[in-house]
Amino acid sequence: MADYNQYPSHGYAPSAPPMPEPSSGHKPSSSGQPSAPSGYPYHAPPSSYGYSSPYTLGAGGGGAAGYYFPPGTHPEIIRSFQAVDRDRSGFIDEYELQAALSSGYQKFSLRTIRLLMFLFQNPNNPSKMGPAEFAALWNCIGQWQGIFDRFDRDRSGKIDSMELRDALLSLGYAVPPSVIQVLISNYTDGKTGKGALNFDNFVESGMIVKGLTEKFKEKDTRYTGSATLTYDTFMSMVIPFIVP
Repeated sequence: MADYNQYPSHGYAPSAPPMPEPSSGHKPSSSGQPSAPSGYPYHAPPSSYGYSSPYTLGAGGGGAAGYYFPPGTHPEIIRSFQAVDRDRSGFIDEYELQAALSSGYQKFSLRTIRLLMFLFQNPNNPSKMGPAEFAALWNCIGQWQGIFDRFDRDRSGKIDSMELRDALLSLGYAVPPSVIQVLISNYTDGKTGKGALNFDNFVESGMIVKGLTEKFKEKDTRYTGSATLTYDTFMSMVIPFIVP
């Protein structure tokens, strides 16, 4: 298992993009599928990405050592955090996070949990997650859930390669078919030989695509679709997202 905590957080916003409004975004083509965005294969992130200072003080709920949930945090999020914070430290580890998310959504694998811990890293305690990071992550997972439900058209509880392509395309990520195939092949069913993503897999794949795209854009400042990277830069960029 990769240890995401050994890598520094790079500051890009680890949230899912908001769902496109019905009157905007990529409209379906005559075939019923979303039309491909023109030009560069990804777009500048909207201003709604991310969240405010990771330790915003507010009345949303308390934490240890003066750390609080952001104002307006839903009570259910606070209850979910407090239910797994058994030592009342105001921080939770990866196993406690897994328990919290599993109670609110579905069971997440430990490798997905570790990726989420890395992306929503607490700046003062990288191996733990505080109230603000947890609230941001909970809302982020809710956004990914909405995207998953929208593109799981056959209601199978899984996303196939075409549905994954369309889901990522709706978010502005025109991922090449070869990359889609790589993502899907990681979750091939040993019995049927067919690849498909459940919600856990979908969140992991979506976060990897978004995270690596954002990191690449830091080097491709003109949005040309190409960049020159040193070996060290490339490895530092990719390795934190790789889960053996």
